[in-house]
Amino acid sequence: MTSERLLIEAVVSPMFGQNAFIVRLEGRDDCVIVDPGFEAEQIIARVQQQALAPAAILNTHGHADHIAGNAAMKACWPACPLVIGADDADKLTDATANLSQGFGLGLVSPPSDVRVVDGQQYSAAGIVWEVLGTPGHSRGHVVYLWKGGTPWVALVGDVLFRGGVGRSDFPDSDPRQLAESIRGKLYALPENTQILPGHGEATTIGEEKRFNPFVPA
Repeated sequence: MTSERLLIEAVVSPMFGQNAFIVRLEGRDDCVIVDPGFEAEQIIARVQQQALAPAAILNTHGHADHIAGNAAMKACWPACPLVIGADDADKLTDATANLSQGFGLGLVSPPSDVRVVDGQQYSAAGIVWEVLGTPGHSRGHVVYLWKGGTPWVALVGDVLFRGGVGRSDFPDSDPRQLAESIRGKLYALPENTQILPGHGEATTIGEEKRFNPFVPA
């Protein structure tokens, strides 16, 4: 099996320190945009500067800081499918559910085009993602896992951070589920799996299994 190289560029939103990602395979001119946040203009500019064609917009979950740029992405690329976990799809169009109403923002997104579930594969821009259902931070949170090269890469949203974990005090959060998602789904991955979180710096599964104080392996 040929090992592919994934090229990943982060765009950080200062408001919440949220990481959006532009992801593509080396040698291709299409890409996926992951969790476009409040820096939508910057994301669009970077995609256009590289003459890339977005093939999908992936949301790990439906909280406002991860979906704030969805509308701008769809306005720029109307045919680009918007993908989210089935149980978080309602947050896209509900400002209370996506938590933006509490900040006085009243933010909503276009509705989903594709709803994914645990164990499903989703392909876009030549990239095959395995979908891991990881509830706990939100009911329908998913992780997108790429196994096309070494190391594997997991876009984990707000489940696991470097030295931390996602909040579990929101209306549809569950701390027990969050710990189960981390131990059962993420800690089961190879230790060199690269973890790209929704906030903060990248890490690896091995580093978090050894040093994360919130969810010991």
